[in-house]
Amino acid sequence: MDDWKPVAELADFHVVTRWPVQWGDQDPFAHVNNAIYFRWFETARIAYLERIRLTGQEPESRLGPILAAISCQFRRPVVYPDWVQIGSRVTRLGRSSFGMEHRLWSERLAAVAAEGDSTIVVFDYQTQKPQPIPPELRQKIEELEGKPF
Repeated sequence: MDDWKPVAELADFHVVTRWPVQWGDQDPFAHVNNAIYFRWFETARIAYLERIRLTGQEPESRLGPILAAISCQFRRPVVYPDWVQIGSRVTRLGRSSFGMEHRLWSERLAAVAAEGDSTIVVFDYQTQKPQPIPPELRQKIEELEGKPF
């Protein structure tokens, strides 16, 4: 990808991913299908989880993320060709879960195309049970977000 910088409307998001809209993302109504927005949110969410080292792939941990809930508010239809920028940030920390906010910016429209929220649970895949957020993970999130929760 070329050099790019997140748009000013995503300045409050410390993890921003840029992604090309694919021809096959469109549905028969000639705009990106609603399910694709959730895939874009997932791409940005995984980039965030990689930054804080909670992917479930770390050899030193049995913990990983599990998606408990997700929602999307569609603002504008996106069409091919375009690039989207997707910001993700943590908005709250609970005992074993945290909330994330996602914002999707269309470069072609020069506008927010969608906004979403998700809840991530810290999950022990061996015991199949939620676990308290470890202190070191809380610290990584607070450092990335630049604020205490």
